[in-house]
Amino acid sequence: MARRRVIGLTGNIGSGKSTVARMLGELGADVIDADQVARDVVKPGLPAFDEIVAEFGPVSLAKDGTIDRKALGAHVFGDPLARRRLEAITHPRIAMETQRRIGASKAAVVVYEATLLVENGIHKGLDGLIVVTSPEAQQVARVVARDGMAEEEVERRLAAQLPAAKKAAEADWVVKNEGSLADLQRQVEAVWKELHEG
Repeated sequence: MARRRVIGLTGNIGSGKSTVARMLGELGADVIDADQVARDVVKPGLPAFDEIVAEFGPVSLAKDGTIDRKALGAHVFGDPLARRRLEAITHPRIAMETQRRIGASKAAVVVYEATLLVENGIHKGLDGLIVVTSPEAQQVARVVARDGMAEEEVERRLAAQLPAAKKAAEADWVVKNEGSLADLQRQVEAVWKELHEG
């Protein structure tokens, strides 16, 4: 059997990376979503859950007793020290669980979907990097429609992320999400073909 390849997939908020991930999954990749891993490692009963509640108190809890990721995110977003404290609790556990899932995968291509792959330098340890780009106005419109977030909030989050051009400069493949879904599918299929030929 050919060696398994672990490919990073990234793009800024609203770029369409989740759509690209879904397409790659439909083509046969095993997709590991960093956001899902992040949700899984903070479930009630796990050590990260207890540490977050001890560190941040009631602001971190939703009515159902789980971590309120939206409220916690809003709480730490403008406070670099609080964000570092949260990351110190979650990042090592996310990394360990991601490695476990990659190790358990039987697929020839594993796609690791995460927003901060380039910022954290994680892409350097992978077998390739796909970056999804999109015009900023489209990104803002998508996030407003999807999450009900105010335009100003989306723009603030985009400004806090590494510019798409800098991410694209690190990419092995750039997927431009600026046309139709059919156009996006064609680009993803071209990447998939190269992954199997490479």
